[in-house]
Amino acid sequence: MADSQQTEERAGDVQPDSRKQEENQEAEEAGLETPDISSPAVCGKLSVEGTQLVDEKGKAVQLRGLSTHGLSFYPQYINEEFFAQLRREWKANVIRLAMYTAESGGYCTDGDKEYLKNLVRAGVEYASSQDMYVIVDWHILSDGNPNQHASEAIDFFAQMSQEFSGYDNVIYEICNEPNGGTSWGEIKTYAQKIIPVIRANAPDAVILVGTPNWSQYVDEAAADPIAGYDNIMYTLHFYAATHKDDLRNRMIGAIDAGLPIFVSEYGICDASGNGGIDEAQANAWVQVMNQYKVSYVAWNISNKAETSAIFQSTVEKTSGFSQEDLSDSGKWLYHILTGEKPTLGSGQTVDVPSSSQSAAVQSGKVEVIALLVNSWEANGEQFYQYALTVKNISNQPCERWEADLRFSGDISLSDGWNGQYSVQGNTLHISSVDYNARIAAGGSIQDVGVIISANTGLTIQ
Repeated sequence: MADSQQTEERAGDVQPDSRKQEENQEAEEAGLETPDISSPAVCGKLSVEGTQLVDEKGKAVQLRGLSTHGLSFYPQYINEEFFAQLRREWKANVIRLAMYTAESGGYCTDGDKEYLKNLVRAGVEYASSQDMYVIVDWHILSDGNPNQHASEAIDFFAQMSQEFSGYDNVIYEICNEPNGGTSWGEIKTYAQKIIPVIRANAPDAVILVGTPNWSQYVDEAAADPIAGYDNIMYTLHFYAATHKDDLRNRMIGAIDAGLPIFVSEYGICDASGNGGIDEAQANAWVQVMNQYKVSYVAWNISNKAETSAIFQSTVEKTSGFSQEDLSDSGKWLYHILTGEKPTLGSGQTVDVPSSSQSAAVQSGKVEVIALLVNSWEANGEQFYQYALTVKNISNQPCERWEADLRFSGDISLSDGWNGQYSVQGNTLHISSVDYNARIAAGGSIQDVGVIISANTGLTIQ
């Protein structure tokens, strides 16, 4: 049933320091504080330094969690019992509240504005009580240019940022997916209207800004970032069965150019939110995001009859979910967030590799270290994902590099990034590409990876 109740009146203004102390005590008593989870009680107010989201001590932070579907479509999941399960069982430290602006029931069309704002308020309260960060998402979609409803956005963010001014865990996403040919210049114009409105009430809050072409052209933002404001990040969205090496490399290039990126929406199916799952590409994305400590939020919390929904369409409950209630997307996500081994729809299990499964091979001036970071079964095949570190072990610069990795059985190449790959029998040949061929003496590169398939029990010889 939909949780459509009005949010209870909050206690009077609470100073951030006292709120932090209360959260620390509550989290400790509830057993929420764990070394693996960067939660508000542990990290406090977040900020942006360079390309990285950091905590109050300047330590890099990675947020990992889930996004609601449209609040007007699936309001029933805004309940504290479910948020508590996401925090304790799924180990999520962030939830995104997606409030559509122009679709049926949207804030700027025929939606009930007060009802939608009350759902946002409830979501922020439940996330706060469960020691989670929370993203307030102005979810433009069919209204491809955010300037179309800029006046409504100004009023909305002025009110929300004032109400949440004492909350250190609230992040503001001001335009979900600009599209329809909307330029980066137009997005900047919109952002420069909205950011000062939020800053008037929440001077240090992290603000996420969408990028052109459904939040994919981060390279355009990197070439002309918003000036004059701190704690701004730029969003990239991907769907693994559609967006592969090209978009990953665009993200890496933008980060290397100095742009702080936040993946505020992604799925492991195609860009429609439906279609088949591409686990190999999904895992490749996770490897790169983890390497760069990019935060990522999965789409979507619903039982909609589509691949990206984390619950099966027949499941009507709104909390207390079991593994049997999850879709294959939901089971994959549960594994990614927790490291546990759910059973997928076809009966196979996802293997969580041991961090000790690694090997080092020397070739000329370089040493290549291959670390098994993931392994899974799909369509009757066993896949192995390796993160590779290439280190120049000589005292002279290396102008190009190559190496052979030999395995205990014959292999097939599934995917690879930031290198050239070929397979012959049990041997994987790896060589540099133009942009990472040169390694300084004693230097190394780490953004190289490969996915192969083979029989079970594969090891590097």
